[in-house]
Formats: sequence, structure tokens, C-alpha cells
Amino acid sequence: MPLMQYRCKKCGKKFEELVKKYDDEVSCPDCGEVCERDYSGCVYSATGKPAKKCSGNCKTCGGCK
Repeated sequence: MPLMQYRCKKCGKKFEELVKKYDDEVSCPDCGEVCERDYSGCVYSATGKPAKKCSGNCKTCGGCK
């Protein structure tokens, strides 16, 4: 189960949530609005090395190099 970062568009709260799947719908703990993933911070490849030109959005990624 991955721990993902989220940001609420309505109130701006940033938080982490433990989810079953990366595309699960998550609601804000403060206002209850559906949140979107927050792709801030460092992104690492499966090898543990920093990924080059990676947005952290695996849906649009061509694979870690």
C-alpha cells in the first residue's frame, strides 16, 4: 500500500494518505473535497537513484532510465 502526497484544490491543504492503489479517490480531511495528487519533492527510480526529467506521474512516464 503506497503512501501518497495530496493537495486540496479548495482549501490548499497538503497531506499524505495511505491508499490501496495509486489512483484511489482521496478526500481532504479538513473540507471533504476530492483531492489531486501532489507531485512535489524528489522522485527516485526503482534503482534508488534520482530520476532524470521525471514528473512523478507514472501514467505519462516513458519509464525510469
